[in-house]
Amino acid sequence: MATRRQAWAEVDAGLRADVEALLGAPVVAAESQPGGFSPGSADRVRLADGRRAFVKTGTDAVNPDVVGIHRREAAISALLPPEIPAPRFLGVVDHGDRIALILEDVEARHPHTPWVHDELVAVLGALGSVAERPVPAAEAIVDMATVAGHYGSGWSRIDRVPSLPGTLPGWVAERLPWLRDEGLRMPDAVAGDRLVHHDVRADNVLLRSDGSVVLIDWPWAARGAGWLDALTLLFNVRYLDPEADVEAVVAEHSVFAGMPALDADRVLIGIAGHFLAVSQEPDVPGIPTLRAFQYDQAVAILGWLQERLA
Repeated sequence: MATRRQAWAEVDAGLRADVEALLGAPVVAAESQPGGFSPGSADRVRLADGRRAFVKTGTDAVNPDVVGIHRREAAISALLPPEIPAPRFLGVVDHGDRIALILEDVEARHPHTPWVHDELVAVLGALGSVAERPVPAAEAIVDMATVAGHYGSGWSRIDRVPSLPGTLPGWVAERLPWLRDEGLRMPDAVAGDRLVHHDVRADNVLLRSDGSVVLIDWPWAARGAGWLDALTLLFNVRYLDPEADVEAVVAEHSVFAGMPALDADRVLIGIAGHFLAVSQEPDVPGIPTLRAFQYDQAVAILGWLQERLA
């Protein structure tokens, strides 16, 4: 599901030189990291003095949005308190039309996929601890209810139900007016004052050897309902394993204790509609696999929603 990564040696020479100047030593080795969708480079780098860092870059030439996304992640990463399980912000090199974000290198691995129970429980616990934190006061951290307005309008942008597997086409077609109405209620469902990562899935999670969790890729952070990240992580669980019993996880884990069932339904409806609507749009420059991933996400969420509402 990832996009093709640019190699460190292919990054603009001036940008590389400024990264080395910021870090205070030349890069002598770089290991490109797969996964994710941001077009550009993503490297674990080793410096001449033995130190390590993680550097990701992007340019307007590859994708018109990536510089703004990295700029926003830099602003948010600089704000996150040390108690948040995120890589430490080291700096940013911003040339206007090209940018490099420099973060702490984390010695860790991604969770096993499909998800295994113990690792899922550990990540849900970490998300619960994040949700306990007050949101830093900053313009860079947006209100989730505002973002949800765009998500919730997804069904209103669908005039004809796209091709879907199994019984979903008829199920969706019969409920399309209701799905449109409920999706528009998503902003109220996600309102809150807790810190929300807003993009938690396996490739945005790292597990250290001691079992601790690190959440990476923070450009979409927002303030909202404390249970939202945990719920959306279960989208990823179902995407990777359509037979996963995510309802059992909701029933058992304390992070979901304050989650109203109707609000959860409205989140499922809103995000499924958004993914389904955007999956029908032209490919995004530099990210040829994104639309297929969004479609598959929509199918996974709709399958779960169909079960919840049976």
